[in-house]
Amino acid sequence: MTRTGRRRGFARCFAAGSALALTACSADAPWFSEEAKERGIDFEHRSGFDGRPMLPEMMGGGVALADLDGDADLDLYLVQSGRVDAPVTENPPNRLYLNRGDGRFDPVPDNGGAGDRGYGMGVAAGDYDNDGDVDLYVTNYGPNALLRNDGTARFTDVTAAAGVGDSSWGTAAAFLDLDVDGHLDLMVVNYLHWTPSIERDCYERAFFPTYCGPTVYDAPAMDRLYRNNGDGTFRDITLDAGLNAAFGNGLGLVGADFDNDGLTDLFVANDTTTNQLWLNRGGLRFDNEALLWGAAMDDHGIAKAGMGVAAADVDDDGDTDLLVVNLERQTDSFFRNEGAYFVDATHLVGLDVASRRYTRFGVVLADFDNDGRLDLFHANGNVQISSPSEGDGYAQPNALFRGVIEDGSVRFREVAPEGGVDAPLVHTSRGLAVGDVNGDGGLDLVVTNRDAAPYLLMNRVRRGNHVVFRVESSDGRRDMHAATARATVGGLRMSREVQPSASYLAASDPRVHFGLGESVVVRDVVVRWPGGHAEAFGDFPAGVHTLRQGEGRGRP
Repeated sequence: MTRTGRRRGFARCFAAGSALALTACSADAPWFSEEAKERGIDFEHRSGFDGRPMLPEMMGGGVALADLDGDADLDLYLVQSGRVDAPVTENPPNRLYLNRGDGRFDPVPDNGGAGDRGYGMGVAAGDYDNDGDVDLYVTNYGPNALLRNDGTARFTDVTAAAGVGDSSWGTAAAFLDLDVDGHLDLMVVNYLHWTPSIERDCYERAFFPTYCGPTVYDAPAMDRLYRNNGDGTFRDITLDAGLNAAFGNGLGLVGADFDNDGLTDLFVANDTTTNQLWLNRGGLRFDNEALLWGAAMDDHGIAKAGMGVAAADVDDDGDTDLLVVNLERQTDSFFRNEGAYFVDATHLVGLDVASRRYTRFGVVLADFDNDGRLDLFHANGNVQISSPSEGDGYAQPNALFRGVIEDGSVRFREVAPEGGVDAPLVHTSRGLAVGDVNGDGGLDLVVTNRDAAPYLLMNRVRRGNHVVFRVESSDGRRDMHAATARATVGGLRMSREVQPSASYLAASDPRVHFGLGESVVVRDVVVRWPGGHAEAFGDFPAGVHTLRQGEGRGRP
């Protein structure tokens, strides 16, 4: 670690204002090394900013890690933006990179037909047509794009034929089987109704022009839900499903069975408007129970600037908790699931002070050091300029927190050096995806940066053993989104979900990962499938395995 980086890291610890925080930030070896360029990634995001801020320029930068060519490693898809006011044909394309098998990437010269040129935001990944390969859905400011994969990472734009070309300002999206019919439905989150003609002029200190917040426009958008018809087409069921009952400035999305009734629910993180928790009532009908469940606002009744979202069983009590990340000077919101409601436990998990220093967009809960506890990574970048005279005035370092047990409860303690890297990395970070790109057992990260190259953060910590499961359909053709794998590790019962779509504008590796610490086996593995049926699969040694629906022992 450089002397400057060490001073910066310790300065952040002192700023936290307590001896406990200082102890938590004690020096550690870097957890990651940034290797994007040397591993073949030559992408650079372009927002199109040319003097006058236009709101979409601050928001984009999606990323997907998915096996797009069927060779069992993670390929990379990066979403480009361009210029808000330019013809689509003049924007640079999204980029596709194929993994050689060792975590090094080769750019596909024509992007495999996946080089959509819309003003890009995010991406979802999933096999919507059940043909055994992973397709992509790209959200844009403007019409979205559904890209059908032929199995060799060659894509065809089938948006019009499929009926999913929403022309709003799309942000997050997810493929989920919401009616348990064996076909992935599609949820699309929209931000607000915006055009260049309604752009406003907003200013920071000394009348420096900057980006306006969403409340300036007062134009929240309605999200879209598409039912998969099973024949390659979708039907817009937004109104029939009840999703027109609440609007918001949507940025983050995650699907999980929060009430443990066997059906996948939807959580939408909204920017300065109340969050939405759409509980699935069956028959593709949903009720927004965010207020009743205590997840619409924080425990002070404040609707924060919700951006990215993560969902996981952080406290290993058998239900799915929520983490929503917010604006600088606002804390994270950690909503602990109590079975029939959430409790804002942000202070109890140690995120009330440490999280508020930066504006967080991407967020991941994952076990980076394989010790059996979920860790936390924030991809940070401001939306209000702080240093107009020093390069990118929105740039901020990212942050890494280690999950620990203190006095019998889960806590997150910040890792130094800042962001888990030796040399400081400071950009305006946005999208964040997680997966083991080189197959060494450590979870790696891809972070996108506004008007800059992305980070490929290769895991160098890997302290413990691990087991990875591909949780797949009975025919072995697709990952079972929203299924939950439960296993006992060293006497502790853990849950991990098949959850490729979460964070911010991102799609991650759908395989479930258990850190084992010193253990070399996981015991009593059980999968709970969408619909609520569970199967037991027994014990497994450390390594990579497949759990296929129908091949376990059924449980009531």
